[in-house]
Amino acid sequence: MTARINGVHHLAVNTADMPAQIAFFTDVLGAELVGLFHMHGVPGGMHCFLRLNDYCSMSFVELPANHDVVAELGVTHAGTGAGHSAPGTMQHLAFNVDTLDDLLAMRDRIRSRGVNVMGYIDHGMCQSIYFAGPEGLVLEVATNQTPIDSRAWIDPDVVDFYGISSDQLAAFTSPAAFSGAGGTVAQPAVDLNKPHLAYDPDEYAKLMAVPDEVLTKHGSYTEPPVAVDQ
Repeated sequence: MTARINGVHHLAVNTADMPAQIAFFTDVLGAELVGLFHMHGVPGGMHCFLRLNDYCSMSFVELPANHDVVAELGVTHAGTGAGHSAPGTMQHLAFNVDTLDDLLAMRDRIRSRGVNVMGYIDHGMCQSIYFAGPEGLVLEVATNQTPIDSRAWIDPDVVDFYGISSDQLAAFTSPAAFSGAGGTVAQPAVDLNKPHLAYDPDEYAKLMAVPDEVLTKHGSYTEPPVAVDQ
């Protein structure tokens, strides 16, 4: 088994208006609501899942404190596909369709709901339409009929701009294979030079020291909110 990511399971975005997001993504974009429940382990949190396909979803999280956060263009939101926002925030979100005809059909669907759409624009590597969603989301629907060819789409000028060496580029385009160790690699010591979740530092250190099997046993929520006969 090769240890590598192979797709998007779900994209989670904060919201202060869950019904508005659900209405937009179901009616305007045609995604199906498949989950709406109390967020596991997060008091006061609500979670929804909107099906893109059987193994990929759009998700929204509503927390009480979301309502107190002020959205600010250039900080929390980019506002357009060319807009800036704080590092680590989402610049825009692009969904896939399979063909150019599907893309045009999506443009028709979105416009039929009174939402303005730009494009399509042909980027060579893909064709895209652009529009806005509730709460300042910058959205795109895109399609490409062939895989992106890295030989054509990695620009040497940009590689040089970032000071990426030939060895680094080779590692980026062909990452080292890793087959895993059956889940036996030990938790490393907390290193503040590595990325970390934003917990209280002392609580984070304690959490990282909890054995995996204990966290799995006591932190898992496996029962759905509604019993369904199989």
